[in-house]
Amino acid sequence: MSELDQMYREIILDHAKLRHGHGLLENPDGESFQVNPTCGDQVTVQLNMDGDTIRELVWDGKGCSISQASISVMTGLVEGKSVAEANELLDLFTELMNSRGKGIEDEKLDRLEDASAFVGVAQFPARIKCALLGWMAMRDATIKASSMKGEGQ
Repeated sequence: MSELDQMYREIILDHAKLRHGHGLLENPDGESFQVNPTCGDQVTVQLNMDGDTIRELVWDGKGCSISQASISVMTGLVEGKSVAEANELLDLFTELMNSRGKGIEDEKLDRLEDASAFVGVAQFPARIKCALLGWMAMRDATIKASSMKGEGQ
């Protein structure tokens, strides 16, 4: 195993244990529950918004270290970002997952920060859904939060 592969593995294991953003909110602006039927991983993502900015994102779930680590990494990446910026990061992460382990351009990879560690996961099609689970929940929760704010006006 190369040094880079070892570093990526450590990032994933650290995030699986530390779980940034783990917990639930009392009154979220948006919430999404997602399940990966292939393996049983599940997550509830909740968020609070300030206008179009994700002020706070938290989650609770269970599953493999890949899904849990990916959600943890995503939390740190999207908090404080606009919904548009969070969706751009989702698009980049999806591109990385669809690369089948070949990776993406360096400038795109740099924007993903610790999420770039999942490049090796992309080599295993069965694990891609695990890595994307929380990201899909984040997108759904932002859509729900935006529609709820629109209804309240």
